[in-house]
Amino acid sequence: VSELRGALPVAINVFDIQWYYALPIAFIGNLLPIPFVYFLIERIRRLFNKLGILGVWTEKFLARTRRRADFIQKYGKLGLAVFVAIPLPITGAWTGIIAAYLIGMRFRDTVAPICMGVLISGIIVTVFCLLEWTGAIIAGVALCVLLILWLRPRRKKETAVNE
Repeated sequence: VSELRGALPVAINVFDIQWYYALPIAFIGNLLPIPFVYFLIERIRRLFNKLGILGVWTEKFLARTRRRADFIQKYGKLGLAVFVAIPLPITGAWTGIIAAYLIGMRFRDTVAPICMGVLISGIIVTVFCLLEWTGAIIAGVALCVLLILWLRPRRKKETAVNE
């Protein structure tokens, strides 16, 4: 569930696996579920909607993902790659493929941007892991700043009223 962002710190810093082994394995592991998520999302959605609270949570997640997908829709493939590359919670490959599905992107148009985004994210996370405590502090501060910027209330553009 944490994708590559959780796998790399555990592999490198907990199990002392060399980064050049951990990164390719995490990269491939992160990408394996993507086709299944894309092609089964609607079936999963219908199933969860029959299960009460799970359906409510699913719809809230999809609504939030659809709102965040504006960036992807605006910038297309580049926007999808950047969205997936940002190593923040809820911006990974799974959310990216769901957002792409929700805005109507074809699967074949999502493969390369998601692969690029996961690779960039993996490189960023690997560098932070190799920096150990310094990397953790830098990542923590950057994460806090990005989350504050991401979650801040957005002001609606005021429209001029012609009288």
